[in-house]
Amino acid sequence: MLFFVDTANLDHIKEASELGILDGVTTNPSLMAKEGISGDNAVLQHYQKICEIVGPGHDVSAEVISTDYAGMVKEGKKLAELHENIVVKVPMTVDGVKAISHFSEIGIRTNCTLVFSAGQAILAAKAGATYLSPFIGRIDDMSWEGIDLIKEIVEVYTTQGYETAILAASIRSPLHIVQCAKAGADVVTCPLSAIKGLFYHPLTDIGLEKFLADHKKSQLS
Repeated sequence: MLFFVDTANLDHIKEASELGILDGVTTNPSLMAKEGISGDNAVLQHYQKICEIVGPGHDVSAEVISTDYAGMVKEGKKLAELHENIVVKVPMTVDGVKAISHFSEIGIRTNCTLVFSAGQAILAAKAGATYLSPFIGRIDDMSWEGIDLIKEIVEVYTTQGYETAILAASIRSPLHIVQCAKAGADVVTCPLSAIKGLFYHPLTDIGLEKFLADHKKSQLS
């Protein structure tokens, strides 16, 4: 399972990259706004900075803002020209699926976002999406089990032989990451804090403290 960090914060991306486990980055307009990035030129330059940080072979999802087919195609082509790492992020709408199909035909990779059902996942795969982003955290917020959607999509894609990668999004915790791995997600995208949370266990801290204490004693004897 690949690890993507879901952020537009360059420091977080650098830290994730330095861990040696980062496979890519996802962003969206909300994350850009959170970092104070506004204006078309500033956003495009920021995407380029992200691509430079993660290096070759690490996908960076850049989201279109347009809601109509023509606008998505025009914007998506512009994003794809920025850098070879760019994957065009397109919403799960009628026009979005049409755009994904067109991008697939001309060799532009896509990430179908805002997916909340297996039916939507089938449409995205049929259109040729490279990645599919089911939002499990937002489903949990509705008092449903988001991880069940991942399991359902994995079953459908396996049965049908779809090649679209399942990119579990809206990850809120280290537990979500483990659950996605067990369910068969191809990728998880999450805040750096969720990834770092996987490091921690009280028994690890206790064990390390004991090892260091015993080593100190041996040096004194």
